[in-house]
Amino acid sequence: MQIKLENLECNYENINIDEYITFREFILSQMEHPEWLGVFSKEDLLTLLNNHSKIWMYYLEGEIVCSMMFIPATEKDRIRFDLENDYKQVANYGPMMVNPKYRGNHLQYQMLQVLDQYAKENGYQYAVVTISPENSFSIHNIEKDNFQLIKQKQFTRGLRNIYLKKY
Repeated sequence: MQIKLENLECNYENINIDEYITFREFILSQMEHPEWLGVFSKEDLLTLLNNHSKIWMYYLEGEIVCSMMFIPATEKDRIRFDLENDYKQVANYGPMMVNPKYRGNHLQYQMLQVLDQYAKENGYQYAVVTISPENSFSIHNIEKDNFQLIKQKQFTRGLRNIYLKKY
């Protein structure tokens, strides 16, 4: 039976940052390529959350199944991603993580749908994501969600494809 986000317990307010970081560290320890995942310090996460970013954490019987992050773009992001768009119209889809126990349930694609809806409801016109060109699973989901590859660029975490979507 496939797991649906709508059937999971969701927390998107008053996130326990320590629980989120513990989940992230678990995910990193399970990844063949941990450099693919964006990692923020606890202080950075708190700053982001205090500046209109949002984290969703989904649970099944108290166990974290998956998590995603929405980050309003900044002028710095616009420059870093070489975007021509007004940064105030751009949503940056941050780290998306799925507990290995629940992979194969199309959770990343489901999370993209939630992020798309949230961004549209909050007046964003575009979304941007960066993905390692070797991360075929995420690339498949992003392209299925109508993101278009606009360029490749070298970042500190390595080469990344930059994808943009217009709502």
